[in-house]
Amino acid sequence: MVTLLYNIKELIQIREATIFKVSGAEMAVLPKLENAFLLIENEVIKDFGLMKDCPKAGIDKKINCLGRVVLPSWCDSHTHLVYAGNRVTEFVDRINGLSYEAIANRGGGILNSAKILNATSEEEIYEQSKHRLEEIIKMGTGAVEIKSGYGLTVEGELKMLRVIQRLKQNYPVAIKATFLGAHAFPTAFKNNQSGYIDLIIEEMLPKIAAEKLADYVDVFLETGYFSVEQTERIMIAGKKHGLTPKIHVNQFTSIAGIAACVKHNALSVDHLEVMTEEDIEVLKNEITMPVALPSCSYFLSIPYTPARKMIAAGLPLALATDYNPGSTPSGNMNFVVATACIKMKMTPEEAINAATLNGAYAMGIAETHGSITRGKIANLIITKPINSFYELPYQFGNNLIEDVILKGELVG
Repeated sequence: MVTLLYNIKELIQIREATIFKVSGAEMAVLPKLENAFLLIENEVIKDFGLMKDCPKAGIDKKINCLGRVVLPSWCDSHTHLVYAGNRVTEFVDRINGLSYEAIANRGGGILNSAKILNATSEEEIYEQSKHRLEEIIKMGTGAVEIKSGYGLTVEGELKMLRVIQRLKQNYPVAIKATFLGAHAFPTAFKNNQSGYIDLIIEEMLPKIAAEKLADYVDVFLETGYFSVEQTERIMIAGKKHGLTPKIHVNQFTSIAGIAACVKHNALSVDHLEVMTEEDIEVLKNEITMPVALPSCSYFLSIPYTPARKMIAAGLPLALATDYNPGSTPSGNMNFVVATACIKMKMTPEEAINAATLNGAYAMGIAETHGSITRGKIANLIITKPINSFYELPYQFGNNLIEDVILKGELVG
């Protein structure tokens, strides 16, 4: 099947196959063509260029993109999309003055989600999760990382990862699975933290590896959750089972966690709402991608990742949703991009680079996703008629996406 997109107003995020991420000042550059065409053969991008060079023969399907912008689908590298129920009562509690930490300390938060999930069947969790996945696909997400972490038991974690695997098998969106057994200490191990670490390392990880249920390993490295030493133990064990670290860190405090993650070659460090000069320095010229989650900051009313300071220091930055029932009950990457511009003072070019190419890097798929590149998977967003791609963050409350293409096919 050969599909032609023609009369494209702006074709943006055009890259050579050798570029997997952009950093520092490069993030402000978003290569584009105006009045362009794009040719898809089966699942991949075959060619693109100016309309004066548009092919005329051998086309099976044509899509007129007059007045519309075409860009690569969003790559959401940090979500907790698979969960059961919701935590709407905690939303009201926060409005009434309770902090995220206070809610967690009284048995809410992650432990609340774990209680609900362990009481819910695998089939019901799948049914709830597939609707969330279908929703974010319509909003332009073409690649998504999904974490476990609401089981906190051997069977609960396996149940979540099997749901993620099933979603991966049944939907055309690219999915990466992350094992996050170290999301919180379950009540049964409140006074035996080392025992829970042992359970993760000696029982969970071997079973997950045996069933090939995860690509990455994650830990909530934070004051009151998992220490640097505990996180390092889990990262080392995960790597022995072929799982690369992707770590929650610096959401509320800076405790030298980023340095530990860099030392263990973490693919990404995520949250980063609190960043010291030392944290920024240790990330320079490393393979680890910093990931900001601005809709989490928005929802919890906590500081935003200091994007301007990090980009000025020459760092790359990715953007993701943190879609989860407690601190970000939204998988809308369009809102993430807009919030990064409005609240973090990222330019539209920087935010789109962060949500596409750098997002793909942060989930290990930059060779196949995240840019308009010959040979990459044809995962595309086609907007409604607009004046410029700047309108994507500018019209933050409006849905400007008209069509979505995944693996070369229009999705409904």
